[in-house]
Amino acid sequence: MNQSAITDQEFSMFQRLIHKIAGISLSDAKKVLLVGRLQKRLRVHGLENFSQYYRMLAGGQHPQELQTMVDLLTTNETYFFREAQHFRFLCDEILPQHRRTGRFRVWSAASSSGEEAYTLAMLLAEHLPGVPWEIVGSDISTQVLDKARAGHYPLERIDGIPPEFLRKYCLKGVRAQTGTFLVQQSLRERVAFRQINLTLPVADDIGQFEVIFLRNVMIYFDIDTKRKVVENLLPKLLPGGHFIIGHSETLNGIASGLRQVRPTIYRKD
Repeated sequence: MNQSAITDQEFSMFQRLIHKIAGISLSDAKKVLLVGRLQKRLRVHGLENFSQYYRMLAGGQHPQELQTMVDLLTTNETYFFREAQHFRFLCDEILPQHRRTGRFRVWSAASSSGEEAYTLAMLLAEHLPGVPWEIVGSDISTQVLDKARAGHYPLERIDGIPPEFLRKYCLKGVRAQTGTFLVQQSLRERVAFRQINLTLPVADDIGQFEVIFLRNVMIYFDIDTKRKVVENLLPKLLPGGHFIIGHSETLNGIASGLRQVRPTIYRKD
């Protein structure tokens, strides 16, 4: 069988597998994407078809390969200062009300390769001078978390970053690093990245947060998974804290205990 071919039955098996592991509902339209991202893994392992690869993953003997599969199917595009209205609300409405006592904590719960978390870091550094703050970024993909921890991006990723923030918080690469930029170390060391599967209960050691960003990930979940994810995250949001989702998403009929204050912005009662 051609390695790039996949039967409907094989695709259904992978749909169920990625849903079980990550809660992602992979539509039939994603068949080409799945083949494009996974067919190289068949060649790496000398497998003839996707059924053999599925049996390898489902057998439980290759956890690292299972993680690789998850990484390949969950890597999503993101960029700095995406959906800027949310960041304006943070700076204009949330941060001015901070009592300036205690640590201000924000969770970028679907941080992907880190652009959202570092956007938040630039804003907190700017608007909370002298105030202790911390950002936690999480994702299910170890691959994008490695990129996030490095804080090292191609120069074409600077779109959206205000020029004054570029000068203040980003270092332009030279010589071998030409064409790239690095987020300043003083910001990187205040952002902690960790692997978290949002469909599972969240460990207590993550603490609690004034703001949780959960943007542009729930579009991949069915209604039951969305409800489970929100239920897992809400105990980590402090009373009066804000829960922010993507502009194409809604919490209608999904979450109780949250009051909408703006479209896609909610406050915990």
